[in-house]
Amino acid sequence: MTTDQLLILLPLFFLLAGLYTSVGHAGASGYLAAMALVAVAPEAMRPTALALNILVATFTTWRFAGAGYASWRALWPFLLGSAPFAALGGSLRLAAGHYYVLIGLVLLLSAIVLGWRAIGRPPVETDSDRVVVPLAPAVAIGAVIGLLSGLTGTGGGIFLSPVVLLAGWAGPRHTGGISAPFILVNSAVALAAGTATWATLPTELPWLAAAVLGGAVAGTWLGLRRLSTRWLLVAMALVLAIAAAKLFLTA
Repeated sequence: MTTDQLLILLPLFFLLAGLYTSVGHAGASGYLAAMALVAVAPEAMRPTALALNILVATFTTWRFAGAGYASWRALWPFLLGSAPFAALGGSLRLAAGHYYVLIGLVLLLSAIVLGWRAIGRPPVETDSDRVVVPLAPAVAIGAVIGLLSGLTGTGGGIFLSPVVLLAGWAGPRHTGGISAPFILVNSAVALAAGTATWATLPTELPWLAAAVLGGAVAGTWLGLRRLSTRWLLVAMALVLAIAAAKLFLTA
């Protein structure tokens, strides 16, 4: 990674981390899109995004859990399905294919639907709301998302959140409380699997880590304290649109 690339990425990563963590995500899809735009070497992109995801998701999990929006009962079925498949996906190096375009279209459609919901009358959400997730579908969905997260170098939150929101299983903040630890576990599993087979981390990682951690501090404060449910849905739609753009660039 050159000095010019680093100077461009630092403010971009700060802004992306702020946007993503406001909805309980860690930002991997955004970091990948930014690195693709400045032509970072492909072999450095996926491990860098996963490593930053682990840092940001750890902080975001702590913030959302502390605010009362975590739900282990809703989380563990997704993790049960996702963890082994995240390891499988993280161990593979696949050439870009048409399935990236298909996934990108799904995310773009989800962004449009969530944006449309934000225009309507989104429900009021409190930390005392119950999160009800059916067991068998959650395990199956987790398995699919785990494989996709490992293959794409993301923690899977961009795939999990629209499913939870559109199914009506949780509101935006509770979805963030589920997504953040889900991202943390999947990112750690995928990075460990990749490190054992092909991944190497760049020497510039500490600088990038400082940028995303600063963004995470600002983003979680906004998401938990300042943004209404309507604007959280708008932020989620933006996150999904960025993720879709990243996948279109990768294909």
